[in-house]
Amino acid sequence: MPRLFTGLEIPSETALMLSMLRGGLRGARWIDPENYHITLRFIGDIDDRTADEVVAALDRVHREPIEISLNGLGSFGNGKPHAVWARVELTDALSELQAEQERILQRLLLPPERRKYTPHVTVARCKTSTNEDVAKWLSERGNFRAPSFVAGRFVLFSAKASVGGGPYLVEEAYPLAA
Repeated sequence: MPRLFTGLEIPSETALMLSMLRGGLRGARWIDPENYHITLRFIGDIDDRTADEVVAALDRVHREPIEISLNGLGSFGNGKPHAVWARVELTDALSELQAEQERILQRLLLPPERRKYTPHVTVARCKTSTNEDVAKWLSERGNFRAPSFVAGRFVLFSAKASVGGGPYLVEEAYPLAA
């Protein structure tokens, strides 16, 4: 199976609002709106047997739907920006869903995620953007806010091994319902 990760899908109305942020950032490679998502847990490249175990184990997650709010923009990069993103407010429900998936995947002997969980929607990869380019772009659009939405499921996505940005395919979907 290809590279895997779990995430939440972005509704089309929210994706349209995010797509309006495109442009004005030199050196950016914009993510297509159909590939916007909120990553819960990156899994990586795994063999088919392990992928089947992941699919079965995630089926044991039983949680309520989660209200999602996007509010503000930011960037990732240590010294040089590599992505700009829309901030997702970290609620208890979102944090608990992510932590449960982390525990499940570690029980399958997958390596733990090393980075602190920062929920976000990547809108562009910064190929040659400078710190100044990103700072200017953020200052011009930093008051971004979208109406909240309810995530009624989480999904297992696959991606081609590449530099990121899609296309992403839904391999399995898991309803969020008590």
